Amino acid sequence: MATLTAFFEARLGRLYGFRFRDFADFKSCPPSGTISSVDQGIGAGDGARTVFDLTKRYDDDQAACERRIHKPVEGTVAIAVDGVELDAAVFAVDLTTGTVTLATPPANGAVVTAGYEFDVPVRFDADRIDVTLESFAAGRMAAVPLIEVRV
Repeated sequence: MATLTAFFEARLGRLYGFRFRDFADFKSCPPSGTISSVDQGIGAGDGARTVFDLTKRYDDDQAACERRIHKPVEGTVAIAVDGVELDAAVFAVDLTTGTVTLATPPANGAVVTAGYEFDVPVRFDADRIDVTLESFAAGRMAAVPLIEVRV
């Protein structure tokens, strides 16, 4: 309780956001899977473009949604062009925006894909945490709601 309370107070309640690992959805593949450089399509080459945004696609039989990934985890991003994984030395990843910059533009029509882990930018959704002291050395803390920060 003390650690969470200190973290909460350091962010001044809901004023400042932070990175949060949602273990139900933190990879470009299913949570139990292994990341692959071909997990998610992030664009197509045109012979000039070198900057691509990390995205994750969610779909079912009824609809599809594409989510922009802003907080990839350092050292986890893998990129491929037309199914061929690139060496990490030929691309750069901005860990605060989720933008990938390739050293050379992919050929016209080449499919650019990515695999990665990511965090979600969130903030607390309350200005106080409810704590119940049950005895001198024990207490109980209610659920602490979080809200995703849309960048």
